[in-house]
Amino acid sequence: MTPELQDIFNAVTPSLLSPDQYSAFFSIRNCRTSILGSHVDGCTSCGQLDVSYNSCRNRHCPKCQGSKQSEWVQAQISKLLPVPYFHVVFTLPNRLNPVIYQNQKLLYSLLLKCAGDTITELARDSKFLGAQSGATAILHTWGQNLSFHPHVHCVVPGGGLSKDGLKFIRSGKRFFIPVKVLSRKFQGKFLFYLKRAWRSGELKFFGDAVSLSYGNNFLDLVDNLYGFDWVVFCKKPFNSPEVVVKYLGKYTHRVAIANSRIVSFDDSSVTFRWKDYRDKGKTKLLTLNIKEFVRRFLLHVLPSGFTRIRHYGILSICNIKSKLTLCFRLSGNIAVVFEVKRYVKPCPVCGSSMVFRAVLKRTTRDP
Repeated sequence: MTPELQDIFNAVTPSLLSPDQYSAFFSIRNCRTSILGSHVDGCTSCGQLDVSYNSCRNRHCPKCQGSKQSEWVQAQISKLLPVPYFHVVFTLPNRLNPVIYQNQKLLYSLLLKCAGDTITELARDSKFLGAQSGATAILHTWGQNLSFHPHVHCVVPGGGLSKDGLKFIRSGKRFFIPVKVLSRKFQGKFLFYLKRAWRSGELKFFGDAVSLSYGNNFLDLVDNLYGFDWVVFCKKPFNSPEVVVKYLGKYTHRVAIANSRIVSFDDSSVTFRWKDYRDKGKTKLLTLNIKEFVRRFLLHVLPSGFTRIRHYGILSICNIKSKLTLCFRLSGNIAVVFEVKRYVKPCPVCGSSMVFRAVLKRTTRDP
């Protein structure tokens, strides 16, 4: 039987967990077991009853995000404009990793905001697109080997609404903003807001990073970061907008690693597949001590209540039913449909819909 993340979590108990890490760890460990209790679904046609263990519904659990991911993909496809779509990635320098990890909620939000604002502001510039465009930004904090690597994936439409709101402007087949311009704009924005957060006392430093709180050490670090180009790149456009969204849909509701990448584990180690992008994207096997594997996974537990998928410009919540709908009308396409089909569990006997009937109590308690 193929091992899963839950099996690994059942084999070890880490120490010194934050409240969010503790919640994620024991939720994944107890997912779909008697510890979380069970529930009864009933068929609307034949009356068949089905008893199932409850899911933990923790967003870090690889078992619990399938239906939400499907709904997200449907929702995004329903909003796709008739233009090419581009996949842009913004990455922060590794030297900022300790500061970001110790100030996650603040700096993750800043990272997303700077990426989204960089795209929408440059799109309005007549040198590039000269239109009100948008972006969907998705935060990732991990590399393929589970290292801490904060970056943002953005899906960007190649078009938008003219400044006067009277016409729809399309870009060419290439991304309409040069990568170097994106990089400089993003770098300047992020470092400006980072220094402002430091001056207002919002940043906290602990452990190895505590020296940054002394004198001008932090400002010296920031000044040094102006000295080189930050990594921003635009991937080649996909064959269709739907392919972009489905590709990103694999990662929107998953954190760090999928069960399918885990090859084996025992009492001392875990082996999993990863892609080495420094070696032409070759798939390799990596073996880590089991405690190190769990430690790396828990690095990517998000702060409670944090939103890691955000929309900007014409795709933002305040604009989507006005400006995006206007874009559809001006481009000669049918207005966007916002309804999303919810997942319905099929009856194992007749195939009709199963509906919730009752909750059964837990049989044991968490540690």
